[in-house]
Amino acid sequence: MVVAGCTSGVPSDIAVGTVGRGTVTEVVQAPANVVAKATASISAPAAGTVRAVLVKDGATVRAGQVLLTINSPAAVAALKQAQEADRQAASAAAAGSGTASVSSAALAQADAAADQAFAGAKQAAALIPDPVTRARALAQIALAQAQYAAARSSAASALDQANAGLGTLERAAQSLAYAQRAQAHATLVAAQGAVAALTVRAPIAGTVVLGGVSAAGAASSSSSLLAQLPSSLQGQAQSLVGGTDASGASVTGALEPGTPVSAGAGLLTVTDVSTLTLAATVDETDILLVKAGVEASINFDAVPDATYAAVVTSVDLAPTASSRGGVSYLVRLALGAGTNPDGTAAPTPRPGMSAVASLDVLTATDAVTVPAAAVFRDANGSGSSVWLVSAGRATRREVTLGAQGDTTIQVLTGVVPGDQIVVKGADQVTGGQQVPAQ
Repeated sequence: MVVAGCTSGVPSDIAVGTVGRGTVTEVVQAPANVVAKATASISAPAAGTVRAVLVKDGATVRAGQVLLTINSPAAVAALKQAQEADRQAASAAAAGSGTASVSSAALAQADAAADQAFAGAKQAAALIPDPVTRARALAQIALAQAQYAAARSSAASALDQANAGLGTLERAAQSLAYAQRAQAHATLVAAQGAVAALTVRAPIAGTVVLGGVSAAGAASSSSSLLAQLPSSLQGQAQSLVGGTDASGASVTGALEPGTPVSAGAGLLTVTDVSTLTLAATVDETDILLVKAGVEASINFDAVPDATYAAVVTSVDLAPTASSRGGVSYLVRLALGAGTNPDGTAAPTPRPGMSAVASLDVLTATDAVTVPAAAVFRDANGSGSSVWLVSAGRATRREVTLGAQGDTTIQVLTGVVPGDQIVVKGADQVTGGQQVPAQ
């Protein structure tokens, strides 16, 4: 604690006080936003129409629950074609020949068809809403692609040996047949996944919000994805996902039976708000003070008078660009309950709400303290000092600082409790100036 007072003969804007003891808390403030435990946006796996909507907007659902079904004749037709192609490839592989003649041109043609098939399969698999089903389909396609590469390599080797008179074309044809079977299987896996995904299930437990982007917007998004593929591959990819609907119909409003949807169109969102966290952005100048376990108080723009409790759970190692031109770091906090000024419980915030996090990064108890106004930087900016008043005159005294609060600062070395220092108007004092003690 510091007691300040004015002395006769000393300008009224200069005050002297006594160094005392107290508690100092250093606070770092950072902008923050509420983050839900998990959010999953679900898009249409293929073009078609909504067959049935089995949940209401705002309903609470469990993971795996069926939310709606989609009718997509194009996806069903693509599956039938893939099944037939896979059957024919299996028969050819069993017979031991994939083509009537095997040549370098035939291998090149097979490679082009394989590239098209694998690209289309991956495109279709990527639109499967359920993450588990999508991951499984992509893994199977990757396996089929590896199998194709191995069989294709074997076919090329056998062809080289046949051309050199060291073997026959039969082995090359058989290897090529196996390669084509792997290609056909990849297309079948994607088509099966697309049809299975027409029954849309909740990937996580949470609250449902029906509707998404417009079908026209989704079509543009899907088209942009297709445009990234070579022109020779776009037809296969589009056939697998069922094409796009150019009608421009929107699914932003009511989602009901008969509503047209395009491949990739947003259908609904499931948000799990069972646990809310905060993502705060801390400047690089303060980040070294922030560690897991640091407590914080949170104030929301939406509930300005309430205060919420929070605790730092993690600090990112990688920085992000700061709006001020420097760098900042993402700090995650577990959000606790809030309290209104009258002691009642504050409302639960919603995901995305903005807030200010005041992190208590350092607390010093029973510390030697001085007012923040008493500390000034040296002329060269190399350290901090106070004006020590002794025998009626001011002497500059270097100090080492600890925790720095808004109004009070901890001093580790330089002064001790009971010392007289200038606590107001330090910028008007010069060394040796007469400043009678309090």
